[in-house]
Amino acid sequence: MDDEDVRLMLAFQAGQSGAFDALFRRWAAPLLRYLERMLGDAASAEELVQESFLRVFNARDRYAPDARFSTWLFTIATNLALNELRRPRRRAPHRSTEAAEEEGSPLPLESTEPRADDVVDARRRGAAVERELQDLPERQRAALWLTAVEGLSYAEVAEALEATEKSVKALVHRARAALADRLQGSE
Repeated sequence: MDDEDVRLMLAFQAGQSGAFDALFRRWAAPLLRYLERMLGDAASAEELVQESFLRVFNARDRYAPDARFSTWLFTIATNLALNELRRPRRRAPHRSTEAAEEEGSPLPLESTEPRADDVVDARRRGAAVERELQDLPERQRAALWLTAVEGLSYAEVAEALEATEKSVKALVHRARAALADRLQGSE
């Protein structure tokens, strides 16, 4: 068995609690990054990381190494994120620091080395990308994030999203095309 995560999960299943700790240390940060992008809210993302690992903990007896551990974990997290996004309280738009910046509220510069106009331009472009990412349909955003940032294969993303590999390719293509069109139109 070449997958260290599968070995750790099987060791945890056999009663070695340290293996679960190792899995958490290994996957909590990437899972948090993914969930923050999916939800646009760091606090909710942290809660869902905890919930994801709680579900892994509770499902240890049912775990079967049919796929990579990361695929199983991201499937759990994706389902939790999609459920969270469907909640009515999530439908109200969140006012972020990028929105405050666009309205002219001063934000402190974190570094004195870059020129101020370069910093403002980079933030404006970053805010535009963030807005456009958040406006993508949930499944497109998830597919794009899992492939482009987390480095999962189309097959792994297909399993995580409970879709076919062909539909994941289409989701990623549509997401990239939509981002390119929207960002080109906003320049």
